[in-house]
Amino acid sequence: MATSNDCLFCKIVAGEIPNDTVYETDTVLAFRDITPRANTHVLVIPKSHQDTLAQMAGEGADLAELFAACGEVARLEGIEESGYRVVSNVGPDAGQEVFHVHIHVLGGQNLGPVAAGRG
Repeated sequence: MATSNDCLFCKIVAGEIPNDTVYETDTVLAFRDITPRANTHVLVIPKSHQDTLAQMAGEGADLAELFAACGEVARLEGIEESGYRVVSNVGPDAGQEVFHVHIHVLGGQNLGPVAAGRG
């Protein structure tokens, strides 16, 4: 499993930093965000290090497993039926802060529009 020594999420996967795990498989870890932006805010990450989704483009099975994990997190968190948002910020212009692939699962409340229009 590839890791990056200075990667926050790799340290979480390695057990060096505690987390509130919601769901885990051999290749995926899902845990609560420490600064939640919604009533439910869970991060879903691959256990192996990849900086961005673009780096995973040729790894269809891995991407499918990440998105399947998002659905499982929604079910476990009780937000599957009411609705939830799946977001991934890719690169600096999108606001990616941790350069380890991660998907935000947000829900548990009305989330409103995705982005405000530019007028």
